[in-house]
Amino acid sequence: MDTLEDLNQKLEGAKDIKSVVKAMKAMAASRITQYELAVKSLGDYYHTVTLGIKAYLIAEKIQTVIERPVFQKSNGQVVCAIVFGSDLGLVGQFNDLISRYVSQSLQAITGEKEIWVIGERVQAILADTGLHITKSYAVPGSIDAVTPLIQNILIDIETTRETGRIKQFYVFHNQPKTGAGYEVIMQRLLPLDEHWVQEVMKTKWPTNNIPEITGNSVDTLTALISAYLFVSVFRACAESLAAENTSRLEAMQRAEKSIGDMLDSLGKKFQSLRQSMIDEELFDVVSGFEALKKSDY
Repeated sequence: MDTLEDLNQKLEGAKDIKSVVKAMKAMAASRITQYELAVKSLGDYYHTVTLGIKAYLIAEKIQTVIERPVFQKSNGQVVCAIVFGSDLGLVGQFNDLISRYVSQSLQAITGEKEIWVIGERVQAILADTGLHITKSYAVPGSIDAVTPLIQNILIDIETTRETGRIKQFYVFHNQPKTGAGYEVIMQRLLPLDEHWVQEVMKTKWPTNNIPEITGNSVDTLTALISAYLFVSVFRACAESLAAENTSRLEAMQRAEKSIGDMLDSLGKKFQSLRQSMIDEELFDVVSGFEALKKSDY
């Protein structure tokens, strides 16, 4: 049975943990806002890049696909999945959900699979499923560290594409949902296909003027595609970080509630035991007084 000293130590320990949880909640909430603002700021930039690509397609009278997707299995075809996870724990099912989604989605895509992973936690889970991990990156700890990571990933993509070994690139990441929670999404990054062209052409041109391309059209398209890839992967990373901190915030809220319930329970036990000890001491005093009173007679 716990003594008053034991219960007091447990109460102090629970209070210390609660303070840590509050600090982690505040940090997660702050980072969610930071990453959500980054995603929001990408909206105008992405729209501008899309308009530029549409201007090129119109000016060059390109209405067909840039590269048709390959659905049949071909010799040497390799599919690369870029998966954003987490390096840290206390994120609930964040890594488990995306790992299951990646495994299920890749089963429907033909060809050899190669996985590039951002995050040690999700890497371990994916490796346990038998997927082939070939590259790993650390999760950026701040918004300032996102750009260097994306630049490294894009350099690796370009280097790999030059060899012609990998034909398709997909990006998997968790995306915050409106209101609360998050969901896993998949985006086909490369090759640019007919569906991609159709989506670009749906973008409304802001004026009635017909767009024109000045300078070398090939260099213009290369710059636009590079910007498109950068903003696509950057947004995936920022949304993943926002979702990770959303999951951590939810975990901390659950932990705070559990600690609160524990503090209430321990507080009641402490008060009950303390009152029992006071009652026993009073009973001893009264008993002693009665005994002395009887001896006087």
